Amino acid sequence: MSNIYISRTNQKLLFAKLHLDSLKKAEQGSGWSKHAQIESYAESVLFHLVSAYSAYLREIAAVYYLEPEKISTRDELLEQMEAKGLEAPEAKELSLLAGSDSWLSQLLGAYRACWAAQEREEATHSEHASLSEIQVVQVNPDHASDREVIAQLETWVNSMRELIDRQREGLKEW
Repeated sequence: MSNIYISRTNQKLLFAKLHLDSLKKAEQGSGWSKHAQIESYAESVLFHLVSAYSAYLREIAAVYYLEPEKISTRDELLEQMEAKGLEAPEAKELSLLAGSDSWLSQLLGAYRACWAAQEREEATHSEHASLSEIQVVQVNPDHASDREVIAQLETWVNSMRELIDRQREGLKEW
């Protein structure tokens, strides 16, 4: 396996864990920026987890002698594998996880939600509508479910780590 892709995957997993730890500390805090810190760390955990996932896709590509630098999504990995007539149990498992209501599917959906913007027309129907072109939509505006969000992120960090470690064992044989 190429050390550069393993290192990048591990680095992103470490960053996700570090930001998760900071998120837990922020949740216990009481400063004026507590809620901003919570939202910031929650999004950064998602970013680093998805970055770890992307790096891991490249790691798989390198093992199968594909072109990892051209891969950033599972579909791109599958396209390259299909073009070379290859099948990989790792890619198949990732496809099953991403296509169901699994933790990976939920993680990727939460990450995409960070980038979703509410259309201005939809927002103007609200009594609290803003005239701004960019609408801020808070998923957890009163922070009542912060603990549940943190628990979910922790589950995703652990699940990603377990998945990668388990699949790497199988890749060693390749």
